[in-house]
Amino acid sequence: MTGLPRLAALIIGMMSLMPQSAFAQSVPAVQPGPETAQQAALSEAQLDQLAAGIALYSDPLIGQILTAATYPLEVVEAHRWLQDPANAALRGDQLAAALQEQSWDLSVKSLLPFPQILQMMDSNLDWTERIGDAFLAQPEAVMDSIQRLRHRAAAAGSLTSTPQQTVSSEDQDIAIEPANPDVVYVPYYNPDVIYGAWPWPDYSPYYLAPPPGMIIGGGLWIGFGIGFPILRPFWGWNRWDWRDHRLDLVPGRTPGRAGGPWEHDPAHRLGVPYRNATVAARFQDRSEAARRDARGYPAPVQGEHGAVASERGAGVAPRPTSAARPAPAARQSPGRAVTPSFHPAPPAFESFDGGSHVRQESQRGASSRSAPVQRSAPAPAQRSAPSPRGGGRGRY
Repeated sequence: MTGLPRLAALIIGMMSLMPQSAFAQSVPAVQPGPETAQQAALSEAQLDQLAAGIALYSDPLIGQILTAATYPLEVVEAHRWLQDPANAALRGDQLAAALQEQSWDLSVKSLLPFPQILQMMDSNLDWTERIGDAFLAQPEAVMDSIQRLRHRAAAAGSLTSTPQQTVSSEDQDIAIEPANPDVVYVPYYNPDVIYGAWPWPDYSPYYLAPPPGMIIGGGLWIGFGIGFPILRPFWGWNRWDWRDHRLDLVPGRTPGRAGGPWEHDPAHRLGVPYRNATVAARFQDRSEAARRDARGYPAPVQGEHGAVASERGAGVAPRPTSAARPAPAARQSPGRAVTPSFHPAPPAFESFDGGSHVRQESQRGASSRSAPVQRSAPAPAQRSAPSPRGGGRGRY
């Protein structure tokens, strides 16, 4: 493709990457560097842009958001589940019991008591995936960004203890904890003013818009909505070690896991591709293998795996994988052939259609679960060896 057709295709591709943002501000497009977004480490400016909207949240809540962001499809599923009026009405022990029946990661379950957080992450999947992948690829740099932003807010006189949150300092690190251990408040603030003069004019900060009825003033001010009672089985399981740049698991608070540093579980990735090449090399095969095993599929043949790898290496968007959890009838339908297409390197805050892909896969999974199962007449019995997989039905 050359000339005007290629230019038109590039313009259309860039327009399709505009995020559906619940944040209050858009980011101007910037020219990509010589490396693609899948290979290059994010700069301080890019990390501060991503973290600005949550850096002043309490430490436990930030830990839940960053770890849950590494499982974007489960975040989408959890938000869709919460939109069911019967589930949205659950509180306390009833909600805890219902969540025990779900297979989502603990970090995702821990966000169910905060519906506004889940809505923000689902509505801004590009942001969710990007900050989650940044936390996997550059955890120390993400932690440094949070501390850098907190110090800027403190220097501007806008980060102090309140009746909702307690701010403390130790060894040059700033910690934020809920003032009441049983109630958590989500802060709302304007990053353009809360941090003083923003140092990155080409990377305007994103932030969570306040709920209806809450007015954030133009000065250096933080607002709080209603308090959310904690859900004890899903709260207090993480603890930041800011000095050693670690997010630790609290012993006894994570069923089936000992204490120590938090580790990403690719089984909960559900096939969503990793943007960073280093992270993909660490987790992609394990993520795809776990997804196939959970759904009863055989391992991929060598040729298929090599084709996917070659597409990624050439800068081609990976083939969309079915990351949802369809009903058995949906697995029997023939798959759709998808033609890979080339995407130009995106602006700093946008993804390679990651958010739209995750949303499409979630919708496909939901429609397959709700569709009636078509039952056909049984085929004549044939003599054959019994299937070792029990007729091809896998676990969900």
